[in-house]
Amino acid sequence: MIEVRNISQSYSRNSENETLSDINITVKENAITALVGANGAGKSTLLSVMTNLLPAKSGKVLLDGVDVRKIKTSEISKKVAFLKQTQQLSIRITVQDLVEYGRFPHCGGRLKDIDKEKVAESLAYMNLEDLTDKYLDEISGGQRQRAFIAMILAQDTPYIFLDEPLNNLDIKYSVEMMKIVGKLVSELSKTIVVVLHDINFAAAYAGHIIAMKDGKVYREGEPLDVITPDVLNPVFDHDFHIVKHDQKPVCLYYDESYD
Repeated sequence: MIEVRNISQSYSRNSENETLSDINITVKENAITALVGANGAGKSTLLSVMTNLLPAKSGKVLLDGVDVRKIKTSEISKKVAFLKQTQQLSIRITVQDLVEYGRFPHCGGRLKDIDKEKVAESLAYMNLEDLTDKYLDEISGGQRQRAFIAMILAQDTPYIFLDEPLNNLDIKYSVEMMKIVGKLVSELSKTIVVVLHDINFAAAYAGHIIAMKDGKVYREGEPLDVITPDVLNPVFDHDFHIVKHDQKPVCLYYDESYD
């Protein structure tokens, strides 16, 4: 279980405007939790604080009941995998090499049989066996994103954090990616926290949604409780029209003033 208790964060010690302010959440296990909100709401910062990549100004994050500040980074990496919004690699590597990197917290770069098995399983799960020898710059954006997911899958952690995994993907690959994320929960019992800009993807795939505004949790709950005009209008400073389809809320990005 991951619990966030009274977390506040500011990038400047003397800043009166906190990036995060008194955040209190408990991540729902074996489910997808989506963080939504306008740019600058604090979504990505919250992910970094939850993994202790960015120490909190105040408050604490509990990972399975233990303050993350008291856990070695190498041990956190065995429990939490974090895929950032942009993956910057200074070297040209193959899909195989990338996925093997996911085993580093377990083997320190010296793969044993169990590590090779996990890598092979991850490549197979993501349907990448035919691309193992391809360099990342030789494959499509959708395939590249699947390779990164395979890397964190090989890391074999119960918790997975994804920061805007649909960034720069078209509709086809975005749907494919969200289906994969859903399978990680339903088939592999992963607990996933994901930052999403597309509200309809959040409503369709997430079991729990946290709407953030100005570094605070504005509302959290099931999609039908959060994907409403009363919540989204102030969060995004925009007038939303919501309908239901198959008992799920759907946002219509439509402005009657254009009629």
